[in-house]
Amino acid sequence: MSAMPAMLRRRAGAMGKMALETAYRCLDGKVGVPTVFCSRHGECTRSVELLADLVQGQPLSPTSFSLSVHNAAAGLFSVARRDQASHSAMAAGRSGVEHAVIEACGLLADGAAEVLLVVYDGVLPEVFFEYQDCQEQPFAWAWLMRAESADAGNLIGLSWSGEAGAETNAAPLESNGSRQPGGLEVLAFYLRQDRQLVRKADGRNWCWSRLV
Repeated sequence: MSAMPAMLRRRAGAMGKMALETAYRCLDGKVGVPTVFCSRHGECTRSVELLADLVQGQPLSPTSFSLSVHNAAAGLFSVARRDQASHSAMAAGRSGVEHAVIEACGLLADGAAEVLLVVYDGVLPEVFFEYQDCQEQPFAWAWLMRAESADAGNLIGLSWSGEAGAETNAAPLESNGSRQPGGLEVLAFYLRQDRQLVRKADGRNWCWSRLV
């Protein structure tokens, strides 16, 4: 986070700092690259704190309110770098990482040479513990995505179908019982260089495959 001005750096929460540090390291000074930030829960802790203040009749901090929105990290990243490239923030349930990749691929198809994808999340506030459906834990990772080219050496494919009809020729690595956050399942698939990963989420079979 040393690359970010101190005034803006202090505004980010712990989860936002993870996402921002990851984004800075991945871009390494590049500007003009569209960004897609993906988090299932976003700044949920800030939102709960603001709601608690409301219940107690306390005035709300304008700064805390502005940083509780889902695109807080993406906005800070854009402002700190004075980068006018497009940025978006996504929350799409358990299949958020897949939808974020689709969004990034759309930007590539629209002419972007590269797209930065940042996937991150943290632990839910205690008030939401009973609703957890996976082993929530803090993490952040980023990909600098490019469209397929003739000399590409690390191609990843993503396809999907309805859960009832999804079939593959090879036995997939099933992940629906691991109960890890989706972002960590995909990261493990990538780092282990697995041939295939099938994730069942939100009424779909999402099939990740290593093409090269």
